[in-house]
Amino acid sequence: MHPEQAGHTREFLLSQTDAELYLALKAGHTAALGILYDRHAGLVYSLALRVLSQPQEAEDLTQDIFVNLSKSTAYEPRRASLRTFLAILTRSRARDRLRSRGTATAFLERWRANKSHDMTASSAFEEILHAEQAQELQAALAQLPEQEQETLRLAYYEGLSQSTIAERLNLPLGTVKSQSRRGLLKLRQTLKNDS
Repeated sequence: MHPEQAGHTREFLLSQTDAELYLALKAGHTAALGILYDRHAGLVYSLALRVLSQPQEAEDLTQDIFVNLSKSTAYEPRRASLRTFLAILTRSRARDRLRSRGTATAFLERWRANKSHDMTASSAFEEILHAEQAQELQAALAQLPEQEQETLRLAYYEGLSQSTIAERLNLPLGTVKSQSRRGLLKLRQTLKNDS
């Protein structure tokens, strides 16, 4: 496409309604996504931030919402405005992330508590059980992809924050959070199956 044609196409797209832009996006006009993002990213981000309370996670969700919008066929322009659709989708996905984060963390805490609660007063026996628990956790951790292992080791064994891990591994913070979340969910499943 000629630069002059691209400018005319963008001008034309800017004059379109959200529904028309969505249909243009589905027809392969990728510039429509940028315009929709410019129009609605503020709403999506503010809703995500309100639910998640973490700016980086809200940014990640905002990006995910728009990337998925370009692939999705869930939006029906006849049923609701795109703004309404995005608001409902954002709230739903943000709550899913909260539940997922809370469930994985709570499971690991319960698992640790149950394992330590089962120990007897004998310090030798406690050491053996602690070693077995550590081995179970290490075996489950070894089943994860390398990036998820590294992220969880830095977080839980070295006590580093997610932003410090991102800096150390030279990764975006959102990637570290995603790897951590996926890793915790996989660990939970592995440890649950082993119990």
